[in-house]
Amino acid sequence: MKYLMLITHAEAQRTQAIPEGLMAAMGEFVTTQMKRGVIKETAGLKPTSDGFRIRSSGGRLSVTDGPFPETKELVGGFAIAELKSPEEARELAREFMELHRVHWPAFDGTCEVRPFDDM
Repeated sequence: MKYLMLITHAEAQRTQAIPEGLMAAMGEFVTTQMKRGVIKETAGLKPTSDGFRIRSSGGRLSVTDGPFPETKELVGGFAIAELKSPEEARELAREFMELHRVHWPAFDGTCEVRPFDDM
């Protein structure tokens, strides 16, 4: 089953430099998981100032250019993983967040994991 892992954090977190130790550990982690065929794709996202939103409400569309100051947390990155069970997805997300805890203790964020819908 495929899972989407969303990394969320406050926009202000983007202004902090990512520690080299975390970058190295993440590089190794992602490379290993890609070789195993677990992680299919991953990327960080640019700040909301580079984005926009299109909303449908009341039968009308509206466009809002970033940044989005009302946003408490934003998606800072994602990974798509192919795993056999929810338990494997939980373990992968835990390992990912453990790298943050060890190499960037000041990081305040969340890894949300959602299975793809079989439509």
